Amino acid sequence: QVQMVESGGGLVQAGGSLRLSCAASGRTSSSDPMGWFRQAPGKEREFVAGIRGSGSRTAYVDSAKGRFTISRDNAKNTVYLQMNSLKPEDTAVYYCAVRGRTIWSSTYVPTSQHEYDYWGQGTQVTVSS
Repeated sequence: QVQMVESGGGLVQAGGSLRLSCAASGRTSSSDPMGWFRQAPGKEREFVAGIRGSGSRTAYVDSAKGRFTISRDNAKNTVYLQMNSLKPEDTAVYYCAVRGRTIWSSTYVPTSQHEYDYWGQGTQVTVSS
């Protein structure tokens, strides 16, 4: 079993920054891909960013490119999402996730919900205009 605990959400003005953290514990490996998703009211959950175990490969949704940065500290089993230049449309509950199943590609970064196995409880990010 794997437990994921997010932190760092909050209320920020447009143009501001937030850093989300997600600590994983239990049966998880530093090689497991990790990702961030978000869900706004009335919308489906969407992929935001993902990272391979080594940190050498990352992927972002187009709306996050140039503003968000995903990183990980494998010694702490923690993944981060640095969010800069926040916009009101970034308002959502943000979830971190980790893939527990074997992934056969050394470079592929999972971007779909079904490709991840364990999820955190979510942290609210609200960006005011």
